[in-house]
Amino acid sequence: MVDAFDVRAELAEVEDRAGAWRFIQGFAAAWAPPLTEADGWDDAALTAVETRLGITLPAAVREAYSLFGRRTDLTSNRDELLEPKQLYVHDGLLVFRDEDQGAARWGVRLDGADPAVFIRPDLDDEGAESWESWLDSFSLACVEMVLSESLHADETLADYREVDEDDLEVLEHYTRLPLPEYPSGQLPGSRWFAGLDVLVREDQRSWITIRARTEEALVNACEDFGGGWLA
Repeated sequence: MVDAFDVRAELAEVEDRAGAWRFIQGFAAAWAPPLTEADGWDDAALTAVETRLGITLPAAVREAYSLFGRRTDLTSNRDELLEPKQLYVHDGLLVFRDEDQGAARWGVRLDGADPAVFIRPDLDDEGAESWESWLDSFSLACVEMVLSESLHADETLADYREVDEDDLEVLEHYTRLPLPEYPSGQLPGSRWFAGLDVLVREDQRSWITIRARTEEALVNACEDFGGGWLA
């Protein structure tokens, strides 16, 4: 376990896609098994995607898949990062991630090195569906993905419940992580906070999930917020 990795400080240093990849490498080393050279897809697999779809993958997409695309424990504990052979283009966006119950999909623009990411809900009336803004860059969406999937990586180190009236005040004692509130078109959205060895995601001011590195840290965090936990 890496004790020197401070999620709060390290995320504040993320200014570009290279910083995002450094953060994910450090986070994996501290909160999961470290990344290895075997954890990414090779150039042949990614070039095959470009040939099959007739596109050029944005640099950030290629870099992410090359670095950690095979690490399902970082990317697919609940929602699913698609394998290269599963990638497809819809309405001009490259679809790369599916919600676990098929309720939504994520797509990235194909222009620029690190383009914006959008989410599209899966509705009974397909004509009512539209792509909605998620985050401004693919690399930042990868940081969000790894953090979100960590909430579901180990049930013994996570808990969740509905927000009560005191929780928002308790959150003020945690550090707000420098991720924008998202999805930007549906505020209030999701916000991230952190304490010592603890991550907290608060969704739509209605739901709260805690993930800790140790059982002691989880117990302490749950006590901060009071009872009613569901796990």
